Parts: sequence; C-alpha cells; structure tokens
Amino acid sequence: MPDSRPSADLLLSTRLGLHAVAEGVLAGPQHRAAGTIRLSVEPGSVQTVAEPRLRLGATSVSGPAGEASLLGATSVMALGAAVGVQAGPPVGLYTDTSGVELDQPLSIDADTATALMDFFAVGAAGLLTFAPEERAVLWPEHFDLAVTVDEVNYGVSPGDGFSTQPYAYVGPFRPVADPFFDAPFGAVRTWDQVPDAGGIAEFFAEGRDRVRAAAG
Repeated sequence: MPDSRPSADLLLSTRLGLHAVAEGVLAGPQHRAAGTIRLSVEPGSVQTVAEPRLRLGATSVSGPAGEASLLGATSVMALGAAVGVQAGPPVGLYTDTSGVELDQPLSIDADTATALMDFFAVGAAGLLTFAPEERAVLWPEHFDLAVTVDEVNYGVSPGDGFSTQPYAYVGPFRPVADPFFDAPFGAVRTWDQVPDAGGIAEFFAEGRDRVRAAAG
C-alpha cells in the first residue's frame, strides 16, 4: 500500500475506468461466450474465469489479440477492439452498472490503479484466510470481491456511491442490532483501518461472531 493515499478525484476516475473495463471488456464478452459474469482476482489483476481469456491489470488489458494500455484517453470500445473482443457489458442481467459509456474517454491514473489492484489482492488474501473453502468472486455490476457464508456477505470494494475510499465490509442478509454494524448494509472498515490481509480476516471473523451472537 502507498504511504500517501490517492485523492478522492483520482480514486473516483480511476475506479470508474477500471470498473468499466472489467464490466465491458471482461465480463460482457465472457457472458456472451460462456454464460457467466464471474471474474477472479489474482495478484495485480482481474481475470475472466472462462473463455475468452482476458486479463485486466493496473495499466493494461490483454486478450486473444494482444495487450492494450489503459492510460491515455482510450475507451472501453477501443480497448475491446484492441484485445480482440466485442466490448459491451452483460445484457439484461442488472441495472447497477459503472455508468461509463462505451465510447467515453477513460481517465485512469497508474499509481491509483496499482493501489486499487493491490487492495483487491489484499482483500482476496483476507477472504482466503477467513473462508478458505469459498471461492471469492469479483462481481462486475458492483465491482467488488466477495463471498457469502451463512447468509452474510464478506467482501472488499474499491469504493462506490457509499464511500469514496476503498473498504472491507460485512453485510448480513438481515439487520443486526449491534453498533459494530455501522453502515446501512452492515459493517465497514476503510483500507486505512484494515491495510493488510490479517486485519481484513480479523474484521470478517469479528463480524461473523457478532452475527452469531445476535442470533443467539
């Protein structure tokens, strides 16, 4: 993690750009070819889990036709063409999208993108420590990495309409009367509060234990 965090403006523009590429260059083509929108997080990248094999890194995206840079005023449509797929998000599955048009110029900062990809990797490691039997999924509609265990969602987000800062969350299906759950959808800790995999796993474990205690 960097010593100094990116500004809110850089986080927003970079997150939206990465989200748009994950949704329109990875998840959409994969769904049309293989029927799934699920993506995976590997160190430094987001990847498809089926054909076509596509990889989104901090500053580039790669596919059947090669690799293309995310930097500069490129677009989802141009990136799809460059790596050999027809760009476009999954159709008819959800309405909560990145909101970025296919021909809209992206604004991705390299250092900020690296920090966000690093946080995804830290989150993946925390999820693996907490729930090793589960396979974490990066969902393209919300652009977050999560697992569900006993009707509780555990995940990490690079930020959204709720928070400009990346965060880890514990989201029970039903509200829990406990001050630990400090967000409308559960409990949240920003990346400054849980900067490593161990801290994220401990946060998840405390959330699980509090849900169980509340249930009696």
